[in-house]
Amino acid sequence: MQGILKALGPGILFASTAIGVSHLVQSTRAGAEYGFLLLWAVICANLFKYPFFEYGSRYANAAGESIIDGYKRVGRWMLIAYFLITIASMFFVTAAVGFVTAGFLENLFGLNQLTDFKLLTTLILFIVCVGILVLGKYSVLDSMIKVIGSVLLLSTLGAFILTLINGPIEKVPNFTPPEVWNDTGILFIIALMGWMPTAVDLSAWNSLWTIERIKQTGYKPTLKETLFDFNFGYIISAILSVCFITLGAFIMYGSGVEMSQQSATFANQVVELYTITIGEWSYFIIAVAAFSIMFGTSIAVFDGYARALERSFELLFFKEEDQETLLKSRTFYIVSLLVVAIGAFIIIAQFISNLKALVDLATTISFLIAPLVAVVNFKLVTDERFTAKEYHPPQWLRLLSYAGIVYLVGFGLLFLWVKFI
Repeated sequence: MQGILKALGPGILFASTAIGVSHLVQSTRAGAEYGFLLLWAVICANLFKYPFFEYGSRYANAAGESIIDGYKRVGRWMLIAYFLITIASMFFVTAAVGFVTAGFLENLFGLNQLTDFKLLTTLILFIVCVGILVLGKYSVLDSMIKVIGSVLLLSTLGAFILTLINGPIEKVPNFTPPEVWNDTGILFIIALMGWMPTAVDLSAWNSLWTIERIKQTGYKPTLKETLFDFNFGYIISAILSVCFITLGAFIMYGSGVEMSQQSATFANQVVELYTITIGEWSYFIIAVAAFSIMFGTSIAVFDGYARALERSFELLFFKEEDQETLLKSRTFYIVSLLVVAIGAFIIIAQFISNLKALVDLATTISFLIAPLVAVVNFKLVTDERFTAKEYHPPQWLRLLSYAGIVYLVGFGLLFLWVKFI
């Protein structure tokens, strides 16, 4: 137990990152617009993407280095590919997360109607996130996330149980269920699964956070302890994804009310999902908890991309003896934070009135680049050139990996067919 407590942390960060846009936005939208018609997509995404996230933590424990270092061992081409993938996706992903977080901030302080605040709140949010990371105060926020995340977890489970007890709302007269297997439905399915529970290329963050946790505690956990930490966070995020789709399905599906494209109005709709079941008295508590968990997600996204850029840049352009000096200076980490913030802010300015388009674009990009990352992650933990045999995944996980690769490639090809053919 003592070893597990020392290893605990990266898995909770993962859960915090996952619960953000994929759950609060995409799962809720899926339930509100399609009822339980897309529950299978949420379950499949959590199941078939599981191995490739687990391998990030597994490799870090086995090799004592991040999986980004492993990409270089596979070949310089893979490290370059990952670097380009990160650059191609980081602005859209950060923008989507930041846009949603700003919406919850505006909703919390009643700024919904003040259009002049739309970009200002995002700017303030980004400055605070970057400032916290530059000052190195993320460890304090990490502790807060555990408390705030617990509040949101208990609130969501409570609302979920009460919703099941109360049953679904009565649908409007002549309600017609939406078509799933048309172009619009398929494109939304791809977007939904793109970040469910999160993007596959973010598996590198698990390994970076695992290594950082080892440095913080000075304790090298066993493989079982590291995987317990990861599985704890993953299972929580998977359960909550089902809770959110249920809230949307029972409270909004068939009501004639559509999820708003305005981020603050959307945030208000999400918070009201809780108050309808728990009671109006809970509105402020839920609003604070929802914003806080999104705030934690935003900081985790900034930190993850900055660390990934920093490590990729070091491995690509610096000799091994110079990498430690660069790491201690934190210069490129800070520059990476600023680059991500500026790029994401520019993207948000282009999608200021269309939350759905921004989120769908970001999640679709993530889904399309997932197969390459999945294949290489699998190779790193099953090839004795990279990982000792005692750290290799069991047979059932290997089989699930093959199924997961087929799943990612299959739906990626389906998206390309629908979109361009």
